[in-house]
Amino acid sequence: MTDGVLEQQVIEIGPGRRAVRATDGCEEVLFGITGVGALRLDGKRHPLEPETGANLGPGQDYELENTGSAPMRLVSVRIPDPDPEDAEGARRVAVRRLADQEAHAATTERSYRVVADRSTGLRSATHFVGYIPRTRAPEHFHTYDEVIYVLEGEGVLHRGAEHRRLSAGACVELPPRTVHCLENTGQGVMRLVAVFRPAGSPAAAYYPDGRPAFPGTPPLARPHTPP
Repeated sequence: MTDGVLEQQVIEIGPGRRAVRATDGCEEVLFGITGVGALRLDGKRHPLEPETGANLGPGQDYELENTGSAPMRLVSVRIPDPDPEDAEGARRVAVRRLADQEAHAATTERSYRVVADRSTGLRSATHFVGYIPRTRAPEHFHTYDEVIYVLEGEGVLHRGAEHRRLSAGACVELPPRTVHCLENTGQGVMRLVAVFRPAGSPAAAYYPDGRPAFPGTPPLARPHTPP
């Protein structure tokens, strides 16, 4: 793993199987895709199911158990070199269901729900699920480093001269200030789960000339120079 770079992978655990893992010096978030099971952490058992996220701190050992009859698959993102712990920071919430989280608006009729962020003890990043309608957003960029996993739908990632087709299971990495557009070309809403660092609002975006693309997005501290 390269220092400071988000590391995304898909974990698969067969029926009746367990996997013992450790975060080492990283923060780590998980998001359930398929199957049912449990997270065992600090002597407690937390049920896991699709659309459930887990939030783990540095130096934690944990176990994932598949209690169902089908494979259990989760998206893991490790965040190395985590921000120092704040004495007044929020207590880390181990597990949250996506359905229990409030939806928020973003650019061009898009929306998102936060799975974990600083308010739930995730110090270094924001973990969210995004909803992309058929309306195409203008080209834009973010100031954060981001990794994306497509949960549902079909689309095209436009990134400069690259036009990459995406479907469920596709993984995307977007370095900071990469001008792009993720276009939904399917029949329904395209859904993705993503993590970005540093933490902030998933709606914070900028047009290629550096102008804020969504109300409330702070002005850039320095002019935008295309990568």
